[in-house]
Amino acid sequence: MDVFNVTGQDGNKVTDEAILDYIRKSLGPESCVTSPMRSVGVKQTMDHTAIELMGTDRPGLLSEVSAVLTNLKCNILNAEVWTHNTRAAAVMHVTDEETGSAISDPQRLSIIKELLCNVLGGGNKKRGAKTVVTDEATHTERRLHQMMFADRDYERVNDDDDFAEKQRPNVNVVNWSDKDYSVVTIQCKDRPKLLFDTVCTLTDMQYVVFHANIDAEGPEAYQEYYIKHIDGSPVKSDAERQRVIQCLAAAIERRVSEGLKLELCTTDRVGLLSDVTRIFRENSLTVTRAEVATKGGKAVNTFYVRGASGFPVDSKTIESIRQTIGNTILKVKGSPEEMKSVPQDSPTRSLFSGLFKSRSFVNFGLVKSYS
Repeated sequence: MDVFNVTGQDGNKVTDEAILDYIRKSLGPESCVTSPMRSVGVKQTMDHTAIELMGTDRPGLLSEVSAVLTNLKCNILNAEVWTHNTRAAAVMHVTDEETGSAISDPQRLSIIKELLCNVLGGGNKKRGAKTVVTDEATHTERRLHQMMFADRDYERVNDDDDFAEKQRPNVNVVNWSDKDYSVVTIQCKDRPKLLFDTVCTLTDMQYVVFHANIDAEGPEAYQEYYIKHIDGSPVKSDAERQRVIQCLAAAIERRVSEGLKLELCTTDRVGLLSDVTRIFRENSLTVTRAEVATKGGKAVNTFYVRGASGFPVDSKTIESIRQTIGNTILKVKGSPEEMKSVPQDSPTRSLFSGLFKSRSFVNFGLVKSYS
């Protein structure tokens, strides 16, 4: 039996029946949870086609991908794009421009995959894009973690980068020989979905969490997990220990977006994402993270951008872009002169980051809270 004591983002008891009903359906017997370890793929549902992309990150990549889809008469309904350690991953939901439904023609899907693979593989011959067709469905953010984990984005390309110095979480793994557990401790800045990211990563690495201490009070978060491998053994070697540390650090870093936050809200239309990202590219901006959604005929998009060479975005550049796109359509969050790494969501804690308001002992089967 799993017991969770939770609050809403405002810190109060959850009373909205719609949210409670969604939780019941998501966790109840009607839910369907899968965790395939494929790298890239295209899958279909009844109302859209889901395209998964993995490749080398570079300036203008999102612009080129969206332009290819627009030229192929695909309408992008939703998309989420992550970048980390020179790699880029995306999950996109598209429909046929004419019918508004999922794309079912195998030949057309093959052309879409081939052209997108050419775009994604252009920057790195050793680690190009892979393509797999599947009809299995997975939670978008969980899937992005799995894609980047399978791509080994946790292998640090440059240990001297600014992120390594300023944002790297403190992860440690030691063995508790008396109980045959390995104890994982993580200290980092608290943020929404932190618990989700770490637990999903441990699960995807085939570790079972038996107990945990979670302290999310204040700006810093402390996590302590007592784990064993699925075969019942603790971490066996220093190489395995280093891999666990690297993978958990990467899982936390992926959710941190470097750049200036831009929010776009306007009437949705075919080619909108292609046009907006083209304007970003023409003004030497690179997208480090993106969330694209369509709600009730409205496009609600969030972009994190920075200069193509990694420099802060000039305020004049932003104003020029806003005039081109529309000042009321594109909003700026934060100051271009004070560009910093910011978490994906607002500072308000989500269901996962604020799961425990006090020091807690967690047994996966029971949760007991201690003040």
